[in-house]
Amino acid sequence: MYLAKYLAHAGLCSRRKAIELVKSGKISVNNIINTDPAYLVKTSDKVKYENKIIRLKQQQVFKYILLNKPKGYVSTVSDEKGRRTVLDLIKLKKAERIYPVGRLDKDTTGLILLTNDGDLAQKLTHPSNEITKAYHAIIDKDVEQKDLFSLSRGIRLEDGFVKPDDIFFTNNFSRKKITVKIHSGKKRIIRRIFEALGYNVEKLDRFLYAILTKKNLPVGGWRFLTKGEVKKLKNL
Repeated sequence: MYLAKYLAHAGLCSRRKAIELVKSGKISVNNIINTDPAYLVKTSDKVKYENKIIRLKQQQVFKYILLNKPKGYVSTVSDEKGRRTVLDLIKLKKAERIYPVGRLDKDTTGLILLTNDGDLAQKLTHPSNEITKAYHAIIDKDVEQKDLFSLSRGIRLEDGFVKPDDIFFTNNFSRKKITVKIHSGKKRIIRRIFEALGYNVEKLDRFLYAILTKKNLPVGGWRFLTKGEVKKLKNL
């Protein structure tokens, strides 16, 4: 098993985070720092993180949790500033380690998936898989039709070109309420595309993640995914 996959399967973190840990020199194999995420771990190898041996769990049970995140929570396992995290909302035994798949910033609300399945987390966050997310945004002022048209055609930011899959006024009664569908996973992408045209996003809520919706899930509420939902995510 590749080293990054080994760490994810052991429940240490997501596959993406595991790759970062390995490349940054924080993982040792047989007491030697190993920076190759594709290193093939042998049964005789001793893999360590922070001087602790990392072992694969016997018959690991994967958990898949969908959370409707409230405002004011950060999407991390822990926070060095002492801020509340999404894990504070989910009551599981400490041994049942899970982590967020991707991130929502502190002021953004809505759907976020948490799991200990590193393979699925990697699949859902890898750019090549183009997983769709949909948001309801409330802007600080009326959005002009020409600007909405510009966004629909795509806009160039400092880190590259971004084109929403779809963008439109949420209803006919307000020019401040915009619905955006996008597969880009870039940081603060919705807020930044509007800021580029002189607008500020006052509220942002993710109501769709891949095939998952907020149906019957109140703010701050969470539930386990059904077997059917997990199967559909793995087949995307």
